[in-house]
Amino acid sequence: MTAPAKIARPARRRLGWLAVAPALLVTLAAALGPTLAPHPAEEAIGIPFGDPAACAPLGTDRLGRDVLSQLLYGGWGLLLVAAVIAVSVTGLSCVLGAVAALRPRIGQWIELGTDLFILLPAVLGILLVLTSWPDAGTLGLIVLALLFGVPYCARIFTAAAAGVAASGYVESARAAGESLGHLVFREVIPNLRAVSTTQLGLRFVAAVYLVSTASFLQLPTTLGASNWAVMVRENASGMLLNPWAVLAPSLAIAIVAVSVNLAVSAFGRGERE
Repeated sequence: MTAPAKIARPARRRLGWLAVAPALLVTLAAALGPTLAPHPAEEAIGIPFGDPAACAPLGTDRLGRDVLSQLLYGGWGLLLVAAVIAVSVTGLSCVLGAVAALRPRIGQWIELGTDLFILLPAVLGILLVLTSWPDAGTLGLIVLALLFGVPYCARIFTAAAAGVAASGYVESARAAGESLGHLVFREVIPNLRAVSTTQLGLRFVAAVYLVSTASFLQLPTTLGASNWAVMVRENASGMLLNPWAVLAPSLAIAIVAVSVNLAVSAFGRGERE
C-alpha cells in the first residue's frame, strides 16, 4: 500500500463515520422515542393541523396529536424490521454466494432464481401476498423480503467469492479434505468483509424503503398506527396547513437512507484501498 493510500484510508473512515452519524442519531431518537416524547402518541392536544407551539414544536396532525411525539413513537418498529431484513438478506446471501462459488451447479440455480424474481417487482409481490394473506403480518413481510432480496444479493456475493474460491489457500484446504462448511465459514466468508459491509448498508436502505412503502400502502405489517410512513399518508391532506406533519417523518426516512448510503460509499472505498 502506498503512502498516500495509507493516509487516505483513515480519512475515508472518518468520512464514513461522519456520514453515518445522522442515521445513528435518528435511530437513537427512535429507540428512545417513548421516553423522550412529551405526550402520549394518541393524545389529542389541540386542533387538527395546528401550528407549531410551545407544547407542540412541530404542530399537530389530522387528529390534533403532537407531531413530535408521533415522530418519536413511530420510528423504532420500522427501523427494527428494516434492520432484521437487511441482516437476514445479507447473511443468507453471503452463505449462498460462498457455496455457489465453491459448487458451480448451485450457482446456476441462484442465477435462475435471480432471473425469475427480477421480473416481478418486490412491492408488487408483497402487495399481492399481504393483501390476500393479511395474517402474515411482519413475519410475512420479512419472508417475502428474503424471497425477493436474496437471489439478487447472492449473485453479487457469488461473483465476489469466485476469486476467493480460486485462491491457493482455498485449493490447499480442498486438497486437505476440508468440509464444505469449513471452506465456506473459515476460508471464503472471512475474505468477503468489504462486500458484506457494502451489501449490508445497501440492503438496509432498500429494506427501509420497502417497509415504508408497505406501511404507506396500508398493508398489514403490524408496525403500529403511528409509524413514519403512515404519518406521511394520513397527514398529506393537511400539508398546506401544517407541513411538518408530513415533512418531519419524510425527512426522518430520507436522513436514514441518505446517511447510510453515504457511509456505505465511504467505507466501501476505504476497504478497497
